[in-house]
Amino acid sequence: MKGTYFFTSESVGKGHPDKVSDQVSDAILDACLTGDPNSRVACETFVCHGKLIVGGEITTQSKFDVEAICRDVLNDIGYIDKKFGFDVNNCEIQNAINTQSPDISQGVDTGGAGDQGIMFGYACDETEELMPLAIMLAHKLVARVDEVRRSGELPYLGPDCKSQVTIEYKDGEPQRVDAVVLACQHTEDIVDESGARITDKARQEIIDTIAKPIVGKLADENTKYFINETGKFVVGGPQGDTGLTGRKIVVDTYGGYVAHGGGAFSGKDCTKVDRSATYMTRYVTKNIVAAKLARKCMVQLSYAIGYPEPISIYVDTYGTGKVSDEQLVELIRKNFDLTPKGIIEQLDLRSPNFLKTAAFGHFGRDGFTWERTDKAAALEKDAAALAS
Repeated sequence: MKGTYFFTSESVGKGHPDKVSDQVSDAILDACLTGDPNSRVACETFVCHGKLIVGGEITTQSKFDVEAICRDVLNDIGYIDKKFGFDVNNCEIQNAINTQSPDISQGVDTGGAGDQGIMFGYACDETEELMPLAIMLAHKLVARVDEVRRSGELPYLGPDCKSQVTIEYKDGEPQRVDAVVLACQHTEDIVDESGARITDKARQEIIDTIAKPIVGKLADENTKYFINETGKFVVGGPQGDTGLTGRKIVVDTYGGYVAHGGGAFSGKDCTKVDRSATYMTRYVTKNIVAAKLARKCMVQLSYAIGYPEPISIYVDTYGTGKVSDEQLVELIRKNFDLTPKGIIEQLDLRSPNFLKTAAFGHFGRDGFTWERTDKAAALEKDAAALAS
């Protein structure tokens, strides 16, 4: 895109009520997979004032304690004291889990997709993670909040937080951070004499300790910082708002930078292409960009429930491709097995490693199989053969 423009992405921390729900759902998924890698899981969590409800459809041979898992997650997040509203020791937990419908399982048992749907993946060379800059900075900000809260560097911070970053672009290239927004839950200790706002000292500490180390040289004298703009943020987490699994799907992916499919991820096992095929599209696009076949690349896959092969593959390199988008479709078909079974095997999606995905984004972080670039060399070689 030519000219100067601004783009914004947001993220939320571990203690945000929607992310609390995502983490509980994925912790239950991991518990199922630990004892039974073939578990079928579609788990939803709802949190609100003093209550946590887990429901959904689970078919597994694993034995696990739902209430214990929920309380372990809440304890890890930091909801361990009444001063933050929601308290692991006093909240009510309800279990409303049933088994998977046989009408769904009969199509999945034969290797078909666990649902219909469209899935998008994206990669670009804006950052070393091959992710859009705004969402990476937004994730790093909330991860930094979590770090300084746990370490005691800023002991007045609570588990709930949100971030937002606006990047100024010129002719498609990121130039600088124009604005940083942070909303950090905190104790009464930093509320000023008016009782309505945090102190100027605390505001500056948050800027100096959290924001500036993350944005670094991308900030300048004109960068704006918006810190707890309502004044104060004492009541947060599920005590201040309801939370539900799967409500932060744009935060989970690319921060609104590209199109998004309709499905959420957390609490779903790998037969659900909403999750597994979205991971695969990230794997595909990251390898394409790592192979320098394009500076940016989006891939869309679509599936029909019970049918193994994708119904369609769409590629858009936004005019940055070294080969045509049509040729990239050919290379994708050659180098990646896009059936649910193939995706599961290539990305090792029956391993219990999903709780770690449920905060700070599913993409752009180490430790996930879909972030590997082990297909880049083969793609580069095959693309050279096409060009010769």
